[in-house]
Amino acid sequence: MWSYFACLVGNVAALYRNSAENYPRQFQMVAKMMGVHSIVSGFTPKECDEIVIATNVAPSREALLIGQNRDHNLRRSDLVWLDEVEGMGWVMHRLIDVVRKSNRDRFDFDLQEFAESPQVATYQATEGGHFKWHSDIGDGPIARKRKLTLVAQLSKPGTYDSGDLEVMPGAHIVGASRAQGCVTIFPSFHLHQVTPVTQGTRHSLTVWAHGLAFR
Repeated sequence: MWSYFACLVGNVAALYRNSAENYPRQFQMVAKMMGVHSIVSGFTPKECDEIVIATNVAPSREALLIGQNRDHNLRRSDLVWLDEVEGMGWVMHRLIDVVRKSNRDRFDFDLQEFAESPQVATYQATEGGHFKWHSDIGDGPIARKRKLTLVAQLSKPGTYDSGDLEVMPGAHIVGASRAQGCVTIFPSFHLHQVTPVTQGTRHSLTVWAHGLAFR
């Protein structure tokens, strides 16, 4: 009886010791998964300009909120979906490669598909272009399956003022790089915003990777 009890206590102590030893590594893994990841040269400046030129001559639509609601106090920009623009198929292939590598190295999410077309957003100072704090996960059948958000900076940083992409992975705010071609990736449940553009025009490319809804 006592030997069994001693063995049980020893097993519990060993389990606690292993958990304590592994805690820093587990904490680092969670912090890594919940963070904001950047790829400095996801696209070349020439490729960014090519995307902007192609979408500037394509029909655009006003950006709406999840549920197809309009509220200019929350969001003001125009969108072009790349699957409607001829010659832009290569962009999706690049995005798939970027998401695959980022998910393998940083997030390890269960990703299954890209259920939505990449979209290019245009934020103009003349319209007060912006997008207030929001999460990309919604109640719709597709929006609820968004797991990773990817935003690529298409504009040269000196061509507009303000219009910063800011992400809030926790109690602090992370500002995304304004370097042309830089790609910022983060879990779709993180709050993020684009501050109002005060001068010039900002172009960005967004796509989501989808999987079973977070639980």
